[in-house]
Amino acid sequence: MKKTVWITGASSGIGEALTYEYAQLGWQVIISARRESVLEEVKSNCENAKNIQLLPLDLAEHGLMKQKVAEALKLFGQIDVLVNNGGISQRSLALETSLEVDKRLMDVNYFGTVALIKGILPHFIERKSGQITTITSLVGKFGTPYRSSYSASKHALHGFIDAVRAEHFKDNVKFTIACPGFVQTNVSKNALTADGSPQNTMDEATANGITAQKCAKSIIKAIQQEKEEVYIGQKEIYAVYLKRFFPSFFSRFLRKASVK
Repeated sequence: MKKTVWITGASSGIGEALTYEYAQLGWQVIISARRESVLEEVKSNCENAKNIQLLPLDLAEHGLMKQKVAEALKLFGQIDVLVNNGGISQRSLALETSLEVDKRLMDVNYFGTVALIKGILPHFIERKSGQITTITSLVGKFGTPYRSSYSASKHALHGFIDAVRAEHFKDNVKFTIACPGFVQTNVSKNALTADGSPQNTMDEATANGITAQKCAKSIIKAIQQEKEEVYIGQKEIYAVYLKRFFPSFFSRFLRKASVK
């Protein structure tokens, strides 16, 4: 029986790349994002398009997540892996950022993902099988300038995932956290600025990052190996260890680092 993966944020970037990789592996793939027309384009790019189903979804609509899970389960009968990839980023100084922008980031990145996890957990518990992979960021391990609330939303996901992983170990539900660094996607173009408008430009660091395809392959490998946490990127991944073992040095380094 073919396995099924459900990918959120699949209209571009890492989510789109994951869709192509899983399609090539012969999986049944459910792809979600807000814009159905863009999902149609992604589906049309897949060789095995018959194995791809669309499910438009807005992570800010928390109350609809249980309904969306029910709709997803009807498409192929079961789900084996959920990949929480949907979200938005930020490029603004904390003091200048509207509280509404802070709330928007938490609503989508944290509460939307949590609502979807809570919606699908009963299915995995009943089957005594399933894997939830949440794509956060290296800034879910440490905060950097211009990403205060984005980083906070990712830190919050780490705390939540660690807790539910322990709670549902007995149910054989696996949890993987993937923490990419700089990846060549539109994440910085779509990032919210202080007033909530998109930045509309690509950061130099993002442009010099790894490809979305390379990132997707690393994520799938971590899922297959059932890793609890994986760091993906280039030299920026060493910041995790720098923060852990040399926190004072890391703070001095961060004050001078170019993060845009």
